[in-house]
Amino acid sequence: MMKRLTLLVVLLVATWDIYAQTGVLTGRVITPEEAGEALVNIALEGTPKGTLTTTDGYYKLTNIPSGNYHLVASFIGLKTERLDVVVKAGEETVVPIIEMEEDHQRLEEVVVTGASYSNYLGDELSPALKLPSPILETPQNIQVVTKDLLVDQQAVDMLEQVSRNTSGAMMIEHWGTFARINMRGFKLPAFRNGLNVDLPWGPLTEDMSVVERVEFVKGPAGFMLSSGEPGGFYNVVTKKPDPNVDNEVSMTMGSFNTLRATADLGGVLNKTGNLRYRLNLMGSTKQSHRDYEYTNRYTFAPVIEYRLNDRTSLTAEYLYQHAELSAVGAAYVFSTDGFKSLPRSYTLGEPNIDPTTIREHNAFLKVEHWLNSNWKLTAQAGFLDYLQEGSSLWADSVTTDGIYRSLSVWDATSRAELGQAFVQGNLQAGNIEHRILAGVDLGNKTYYADWFQKGPLGGEGNPLAYENPVHQVPSDAIPVFDRTESIRKRAYGTYLANQSTRYSALYLQDELALFENRLRLTLAGRYTTYRSAVYGATTDDAVFTPRVGVSYSLDKNTSVYALYDQSFLPQSGADKQGRAFEPVDGVDIEAGIKRKWADGRWNSSLTVYQITKENILTTDREDVNFKVQLGEAQSKGIEFDLQGEIARGLNLILNYANTDVKVTKDNNPAVVGTRLSGHAKHMTNGWLKYQFKNHGFKGLGLALGYQYQLDRSSWSWGADNEAILPDYFRLDGAISWRSDDFSIGLNVNNLLNDYLFSGSAYASYVYWQAEPGTNFRLNMTYKF
Repeated sequence: MMKRLTLLVVLLVATWDIYAQTGVLTGRVITPEEAGEALVNIALEGTPKGTLTTTDGYYKLTNIPSGNYHLVASFIGLKTERLDVVVKAGEETVVPIIEMEEDHQRLEEVVVTGASYSNYLGDELSPALKLPSPILETPQNIQVVTKDLLVDQQAVDMLEQVSRNTSGAMMIEHWGTFARINMRGFKLPAFRNGLNVDLPWGPLTEDMSVVERVEFVKGPAGFMLSSGEPGGFYNVVTKKPDPNVDNEVSMTMGSFNTLRATADLGGVLNKTGNLRYRLNLMGSTKQSHRDYEYTNRYTFAPVIEYRLNDRTSLTAEYLYQHAELSAVGAAYVFSTDGFKSLPRSYTLGEPNIDPTTIREHNAFLKVEHWLNSNWKLTAQAGFLDYLQEGSSLWADSVTTDGIYRSLSVWDATSRAELGQAFVQGNLQAGNIEHRILAGVDLGNKTYYADWFQKGPLGGEGNPLAYENPVHQVPSDAIPVFDRTESIRKRAYGTYLANQSTRYSALYLQDELALFENRLRLTLAGRYTTYRSAVYGATTDDAVFTPRVGVSYSLDKNTSVYALYDQSFLPQSGADKQGRAFEPVDGVDIEAGIKRKWADGRWNSSLTVYQITKENILTTDREDVNFKVQLGEAQSKGIEFDLQGEIARGLNLILNYANTDVKVTKDNNPAVVGTRLSGHAKHMTNGWLKYQFKNHGFKGLGLALGYQYQLDRSSWSWGADNEAILPDYFRLDGAISWRSDDFSIGLNVNNLLNDYLFSGSAYASYVYWQAEPGTNFRLNMTYKF
């Protein structure tokens, strides 16, 4: 660890004092009410230099050769402002404050010609990721799924549609209450607004009514976390107060008695405009293509943003999600006759099983303060409280006579207390700009459950038949659970059902911009202390993980990059000599090329990577009763993503991933070369939408999308590492119409009415979840 730290410090110091003849411009853009104007385009005429203002209206241009320039500030619907500025070598020039007013003529032109068209291009990162550079210049594969794309696909939560929009992200079927997404062959933890809210069997899937965008970060990402699997993470960014967003209400109806209503409201709460709000409401009910299966949900999500002054803002956010659903696990079916041997509508459920209820409270508090025009301090805290009371349905045994079902209690309570504080800023040392990020992350999570009480559903010796199954079992044949004690007490019964983790981390990153920002070198490190207790087994680790990245701009639209980053995965236990096991190391080496096309209307990226997991436990050859850390697994792959408007009115999402995950070292030679489950070797997705912009058909949109997975597995492979699941192909379509204030859209999924499913083999039988056949959703939205 000290060698790594020393190397990092040496590299930082060695590059600190290089000298060159460049200067810096800083300034601020405000509204007539003296509030900061966000996302204003700032450019120097006749140069490639440019940037966007922050949420508080500040901007900064660096590495500018000395001389006289014309600075231009522009934004749709506002009058363009031009100023003469002088840049001096080695100095920072503060530009006078720019006040921008509405340009009513341009605003009317936008309303007439711009009629709410979809935007699939996610080319900017949210502040939650902390990174100082745009995606094009960031040395990592990061994909952004925009709100417009989610609306067009009519995704309602993280279980639907979202993962198809980024290469290699695969939804693994499971309980249906949380999003189990794998990428590069490993499970992704869930983040909300930059905080790690990942829980055992949680959190509850985010409803899309509160979501602004979803960011997929691929591979280890030391700027956010280092503990966990090395596949990456996804970050859900929730909606915030925004004066440029219309209020809207929507209604959706569809197959299986689907009914859903949402409201998205926002505005200012005082005359000065420094107190803003956003309120999202959702209520839904839906059944399924399987009898006795249902989900009822509602969501309440208020956000308040208060700007104390021109440098400080406070954002308070609350998210409440409530779900009432049929017994967890009822979506699975079992058979000794192989996959697809039962109809899609076959179910293990019963109409008289009490529903499972989940209540999730999530609160965020965020403070941002500009220390000066260069440095910003951000602190945020998050609290999540999750409570579940219900049951799970599974098969005790599966025979040729039928399925012997069991019903288990599944009550759980989970809590996460999270905090982070970080400072971001720029330092100029000669011709090198240092973009500094330094911060601390803290987290404390607990999980308690009771899943041990269970009994046969329908009585002993009474299997559910494969053909003509009889449901509505007598009430006295449904197990009754004892809930007189708290969940915490029940979690410490005969068997332990509790987990806890506590961590703290320090992070330091310096992104060095050289040669007028043509070359960027990232040097960073994270030091994490981590303590976990899982079902009575405890671990204590302190780990340093370095991060080194390089990004080079071939031109203003094209960059190439390389990255080295690490993660670690704690593991409990000790070897024969009593030495505690070291964490599993995850080492990611990747390289890629990114490009913007057609004046930035669409972009593409191509990435190759290799992730190696080291220190995996394997059987001790000298004593099979013990383990040693000699195992290794490796994930290799290629990823391609394309998104944006490739022609006027034609938006496209297209991606492909080749993923290969295998055991590369093990004391058992027969295991070497074994494929690890949880990925498809080949996966490609596409979504193409054309929206007419000419008179006559203006506002009409047509869309077609597909998902295709070849050589896939969810939980296991078959004999000789061969896939037991067939290839997966799904075709979806949509037709819509939009005006300035009204839209209507019809989406039809599984157009080919194929029997689509995902599952695995277990002992002498198989189990799987079947998707519905052809189904539809009709949405109507009104903006005001």
